[in-house]
Amino acid sequence: MKNVDYIIVGDGYAALFFAHQLIQNDKSFVIFSEGRKSASQVSAGIINPVVLKKFTTFWLAQEQIDILKKSLDEIQSYTGKNYLIDTPIHRVFHDENEQKLWLKKSDNEDLSAFLDKEFQHLDGINNPFNTGKVNQSARLNVSDFFNDFFDYFKRNEQLISERFDYSQLNISESAYKDVSFKHIIFCEGMGVKDNPYFSDIAVIPNKGHHIRVKLSEAIQSNVTIKKKHFLFPVNNGLYFYGGTYDREQLHHHIDDSAVEQLIKGLSEVYPHDFEVSEINFGFRPTVRDRRPIVGHHSSHKNLYVINGLGARGILNGCYFSKSLYQFIEEGTPLPDEVSISRFK
Repeated sequence: MKNVDYIIVGDGYAALFFAHQLIQNDKSFVIFSEGRKSASQVSAGIINPVVLKKFTTFWLAQEQIDILKKSLDEIQSYTGKNYLIDTPIHRVFHDENEQKLWLKKSDNEDLSAFLDKEFQHLDGINNPFNTGKVNQSARLNVSDFFNDFFDYFKRNEQLISERFDYSQLNISESAYKDVSFKHIIFCEGMGVKDNPYFSDIAVIPNKGHHIRVKLSEAIQSNVTIKKKHFLFPVNNGLYFYGGTYDREQLHHHIDDSAVEQLIKGLSEVYPHDFEVSEINFGFRPTVRDRRPIVGHHSSHKNLYVINGLGARGILNGCYFSKSLYQFIEEGTPLPDEVSISRFK
């Protein structure tokens, strides 16, 4: 029988950032991963403190940015790499009214640290009304982040590459097959709907597509461009463009309408020829009140869930995995806004 402090079920941002808390605090754990690419693993990796449709910010934006940067520095100490790509978002303005609104909002106390007052013109794209830079925005090197973490887990014999079988969980004995544990954390995204202990939590799937494209003419590569969607360079000379949001078409294959939407959106901002090389999609777990769901099971106090991270999986996953760890180990109350009990 193997004894660990924690079992983590899941392999997205919440799971990996929670694993980081355990590594930082010398807690033993194993992590279950089926090996299929989660929504997190095909995500854009955008780190953005501003809602770019309305030029507003959101709850705990600055606190989340600060904890993320600190956590990525800590992670570098054992993976040897920092995954922060310091390329700011530039929001392409549709017209002069958007410029004026941006400047007006930039005087707000909660937005002044994020909305740059100096507009910029970018080469290679359509931006007749220039762009506004989002200060403190960046991207995560998504592929290396996940690859390096899983290499670390393998080296330390912490990775169990199989589907978690709920029927093998013996709660009264705090055991799963040949592993005994103190706590088990379910970070399964939309997979939680198959979890008999947390299948009723109020997460709603939101399907997102993105494309990878080859551009015929170069554009500025030291920024992330945002108009309808995000555009930025990735590996092998390709660019990421996406992603869409869809709560209706929830089947597990590519939607042609979503791809058409992306091609049209890219054509509006990029005036040259491009070739679609790859199409990906995933299902974000979202919540109606736009807050994650964090807490323990009503009957089984050593079973925990962290879910509903939505489109801000990196910021929410990093911040609230630390909140959950402090709740379990230090008794620090979870914020009411994210507590699982708010739906009871």
